[in-house]
Amino acid sequence: MPNPQIKDEEVYEALRRDGASKQKAARIANASARDGRSAVGKRGGEAEPYDEWTVPELRKRAKELGLTGYSKLRKRDLIAKLRDG
Repeated sequence: MPNPQIKDEEVYEALRRDGASKQKAARIANASARDGRSAVGKRGGEAEPYDEWTVPELRKRAKELGLTGYSKLRKRDLIAKLRDG
């Protein structure tokens, strides 16, 4: 079901698949709808998708975010936990 607060659902879903939090994905998707995708893409960051991170890197990020219960998770479960923030 589409979220009326998300102005570019396609961008939002792609960002979520790549590891962006719900808030970050919504912010970028709405900026994309407002300013155009190419303009937003030029402002983008340098981070790789979570799928390309190592498990120790993912655990470090989980710790930075203050998440709990991540130490014994498999990579795909850890990525899901990070994405759900």
